Amino acid sequence: MRFENPFRPGIVAAIALFLGYAAPLAAQEAPAPGAAVTQTQPAPDSRDAEALLEQLAQADPAEAKRIDRQLQALWRQSGSPAMDLLFKRGREALEAGDTAAAIEHLTALTDHAPGFAEGWLARASAYFQAELHGPALADLERALALNPMNYNAIFGLGSILETFGAEKLAHDAYMRVRAIHPHHEDAGKALERLGPRVGSQTL
Repeated sequence: MRFENPFRPGIVAAIALFLGYAAPLAAQEAPAPGAAVTQTQPAPDSRDAEALLEQLAQADPAEAKRIDRQLQALWRQSGSPAMDLLFKRGREALEAGDTAAAIEHLTALTDHAPGFAEGWLARASAYFQAELHGPALADLERALALNPMNYNAIFGLGSILETFGAEKLAHDAYMRVRAIHPHHEDAGKALERLGPRVGSQTL
């Protein structure tokens, strides 16, 4: 099956700029391999996304799963019960394979709560599942503009880039994911797959 290339003029340069800008920030935040971690502050509140991301960069695999669950729960709070319901219905429809219903619910969500990053990410997933790659890419852009540290959105960006043969940019996206979430399993598998082809080593 042939797919329409979703990369409008300038989008590849914009993606490269985002990944190039974000990677040094992640390198500053992530600890050096093998470095000892000194706990100088009490465990942060689970609602503190910044503190959770700092913990995630230093966590072992088991702890990373727990922190990931906390971050997902935090990021998925829209602040409105009505918007939370639309989000829930959209995700349920997507999990059931009803992409049309998912897109309908999630479009209502993004229309009424344009500042809710997870709404854009969820609709991007629905568009991607429906093989509507241009709209999926546009929604990922919105999600990342609102939350540049959302490693699942960056992974989705990498998946689209890889689908259309932009393997170096896809590899950069997966590296960015692992810089934020060193134990992200899907990103690790993608890096193992792409690493030999782009001549780079994984984290």
